[in-house]
Amino acid sequence: MPTTGYSFAARTIHWTMAILILSTIPVGFLMVQSGLERTLQNALFIYHKNLGVLLLLLVVLRIGYRLWNPPPPLPTDLPRWQARAAGFSHLGLYVLMVVMPVAGYVRVRAGDFPIETLDAMGVPALVPPSDAVADVAKLVHEYAAYALTALVIVHISAALYHAAIRRDGVFSRMWPAGRRQSR
Repeated sequence: MPTTGYSFAARTIHWTMAILILSTIPVGFLMVQSGLERTLQNALFIYHKNLGVLLLLLVVLRIGYRLWNPPPPLPTDLPRWQARAAGFSHLGLYVLMVVMPVAGYVRVRAGDFPIETLDAMGVPALVPPSDAVADVAKLVHEYAAYALTALVIVHISAALYHAAIRRDGVFSRMWPAGRRQSR
């Protein structure tokens, strides 16, 4: 019988990133609201910046793992348009999971702001201060945040559709208690 689920490593990376992304999206939108108490706003910025660094490291790990460990095939009875939509949405998620932290990093460093974890480790800034670069990176980060939020909603909706309506095993492939690969 062929294995149909993702490996333990793939599931662990997926769900770790899912939890972190689902926590940082609302923080990102909240931290830029006017009228926030300054101490809270600073804490949110610190959380968001440092989590972005971790997410960038995790997405690089995830992409590397996926290149050497391709995902299990989709069910053969899945409509072609759904398989294509899944492929495009996953590609979009991966692109945005790279663009978001890179644009955030460039925004912060070009804006001459700290990234506390990297600073504590003595990692030098890779981007010199530049208001013009910071402004462009800020726009890229902002628009990518809306796109990522939309794709996350589509991704979760599709997963729930496969779990509750189609019941075709797609959801259980990645769900922690679902079918597992032998790796």
